[in-house]
Amino acid sequence: MTKVAVFGAGSWGTTFAMVLAEAGSRTTLWGRRQEVADAINRDHANADYLPGVTLPDALRATTDPAEALDGADFVVLAVPSQTLRANLTGWRELIPPDAVLVSLMKGVEVGTTKRMSEVIREVAEVPEERVAVVSGPNLVPEIAARQPAATVVACTDLSVAERLQAICHLPPWFRPYTNHDVIGVELGGAVKNVIALAVGVSAGMGMGDNVSAMLITRGLAEISRLGAALGADAHTFAGLAGMGDLVATCTSPLSRNRTFGENLGRGMTLAEVVAATKQTAEGVKSCESVLELARKHDVEMPITEVVVGVVHDGMSPSEAGMLLMSRSPKPERYGV
Repeated sequence: MTKVAVFGAGSWGTTFAMVLAEAGSRTTLWGRRQEVADAINRDHANADYLPGVTLPDALRATTDPAEALDGADFVVLAVPSQTLRANLTGWRELIPPDAVLVSLMKGVEVGTTKRMSEVIREVAEVPEERVAVVSGPNLVPEIAARQPAATVVACTDLSVAERLQAICHLPPWFRPYTNHDVIGVELGGAVKNVIALAVGVSAGMGMGDNVSAMLITRGLAEISRLGAALGADAHTFAGLAGMGDLVATCTSPLSRNRTFGENLGRGMTLAEVVAATKQTAEGVKSCESVLELARKHDVEMPITEVVVGVVHDGMSPSEAGMLLMSRSPKPERYGV
């Protein structure tokens, strides 16, 4: 039986651990708080993050990283993206030598502009064929409620992607597809959070569906331009990890990033929104590193620029909208 360690007992880590356990893997979930681990083991519940959801009896939890990692074939990382480097540094000596490291995180590291798989490879000192990523339109409450969903598992070594696909395939409600394009899959997952902030801001301002459609479509153009500059496969952005994830995150009230943006658009300050937000909205921190990455590669990303302006530089939402709409006319397809 395949053994999997999942690090991060938040909503997505717990839900993915639930999928793995129900699909037949021996799954251990690591979390920081003893009371959360105890509740999972005793009550088969993680009420702080998944209220009302019953977890499988086979899923075990621990606060001891060594216990979680003992004999693990796959190590799934589901911590906030900006904490990955510090956390993984503390765990790397415990990771079995042949384990595959799997990223569930959707962000770009502040300061280095590295994708999560790049951080994993650097910190854990593993080759790219031992690092996989999972990304797609995976709104956690729906998956936790066992509603049908699909995702993409990507690795440069397709045989590794197929192994990961096999352990998280759970008919009839969780369907993974494989892809070799790690760059494209990660960029789609990271940048869509930034675009969702923009869509949320527009909705909070009372803008309608025309504006949402414009931002989603032009946001996809930004993702595609950045992907082309970094060597991603353009087809990835037409798939689940591209357009699929972008649409779900930009349109669903379950989306943390859209909701965060809506509150900004309604006039709340950044501090007020952060205080009211219980879970991480990855786009809030990653928008700056995404923009820095784009500038390193001379990629124009105007929506990302105004999101950074609104979230971090004191720009008003109305000023951001005016800047976007007053830009000089261009062909729809440019910069690729």
